[in-house]
Amino acid sequence: MIRDRERGTSPQTYARTCGLFYLVIIVTAMFAEGFVRGRLIVSGDAASTAANITGSPLLFRAGLASDLINCALDVAVAVILYALLKPVNRPLALLAALLRIAADTILGLVGLLHLADIVILGGADYLKVFSPRQLESLAYLALRLHGLGYGISLIFFGFGCGVLRYLVHRSTYLPRLIGMLLVVTGACYLFDSFATIVAPEVVARLYPWPLLPGFVTELALCSWLIVKGVDVQEWDVAVRAQRGIGPGIDAGGIAASP
Repeated sequence: MIRDRERGTSPQTYARTCGLFYLVIIVTAMFAEGFVRGRLIVSGDAASTAANITGSPLLFRAGLASDLINCALDVAVAVILYALLKPVNRPLALLAALLRIAADTILGLVGLLHLADIVILGGADYLKVFSPRQLESLAYLALRLHGLGYGISLIFFGFGCGVLRYLVHRSTYLPRLIGMLLVVTGACYLFDSFATIVAPEVVARLYPWPLLPGFVTELALCSWLIVKGVDVQEWDVAVRAQRGIGPGIDAGGIAASP
């Protein structure tokens, strides 16, 4: 059986590690966006939102910590998916990884806006020139900008899903159904993010339905990678084809095991 000679790691190890990281990403994203911000932010009410944040400071900080864990692990997922999918098409696998990392970079940067609320509502002496109402409004503005930045990050992620769809569909070692789900997911993320910019009132009426296909697809991909991984024999064939090695011969010129 061919293994990745450069790292000495089986593709199955890559796949299951990727799946476990993906599971943590799903949990942290749901916690930060759904449980923390969804629970503490009161739409259109800066005063109530500020009261919720100051009343649950540790929970609010935990939401930011979860976002940062999400970003760090998702960079790792981008690299692992590149390693798994480069036998299909190396330039497109690299493009998919870069788009995903771009989304992670933006999400990490807008985390500063989440942190800004902690600073604004922290009661520092230099902020006493602002009235409590002004501070509440500034904190709410920071959260609104955080939400818009989150949406911008999903534009890059959505395009990346489209590239992943092609790679998964063309591979013979991952299920094509997940490839089809990825293109639907990418389209939904792009619709939601661009509509937030162009027609926010439409998104407000539809939320959270456009994002649900993404949750289903990412959970399906995560579960498949953990439970099934990749079809190692088909992955070996793809690697041999990429390296121009004949059947039955591994990258070192040694007969491969059946």
